[in-house]
Amino acid sequence: MGAFLANIRYVAWTALAVGLAFLLYVAAQMADQPPPSPAFYEALLRWTHVLAGIMWIGHLYYFNFTQIPNVPKIPEEHRGPAISKVIAPAALFWFRWGAMFTLITGLLLAWNQNYLWQALTIGAADVPSFASPKTIFIGIGMWLAIIMWFNVWFIIWPNQQKALGIGEVNAALPAEVKAKSARTAMLFSRTNTFLSVPMLVAMTGASTLF
Repeated sequence: MGAFLANIRYVAWTALAVGLAFLLYVAAQMADQPPPSPAFYEALLRWTHVLAGIMWIGHLYYFNFTQIPNVPKIPEEHRGPAISKVIAPAALFWFRWGAMFTLITGLLLAWNQNYLWQALTIGAADVPSFASPKTIFIGIGMWLAIIMWFNVWFIIWPNQQKALGIGEVNAALPAEVKAKSARTAMLFSRTNTFLSVPMLVAMTGASTLF
């Protein structure tokens, strides 16, 4: 058991397999028809969407509440390349791909539930001509998430590559350019931290308040 738990790949893949098996079992017991059924696909998409979202927002909060505030407290001679060359690049990998899979599964879930276009238009595509509060709520949440995803992939990640010297081109950048890029990445990461709170209110509230 110790060898199993010591290997994160074993733990992660086994946990996914058990989760999927549990989902299949419950869907087979509760649904009107056995998997694959519309209810099963909805549950599968919702599960993977939440799982990817935890990976994304978890790393967002790690950066903003743990790494960024505490790294400056470590004396320069003790930091070494451990954070900039090992920890940060690995965390950024899960951070950005968590964002990507959260977006993809969220859009697929909205498409599966037939409200994708209504949500993206903030209810303007609803029939009759007025929008339902639920559609407006989930639409606002989706657009906040899309803005956050855009910030991750097109602002935070490119600037972090420069700041950390990832790649031959970025490794040769002057120190002042790296410092400016690090600040830009931090500011947009803080922006995403701010946006994550109303985004989560909209996402969870749309399923519970209406």
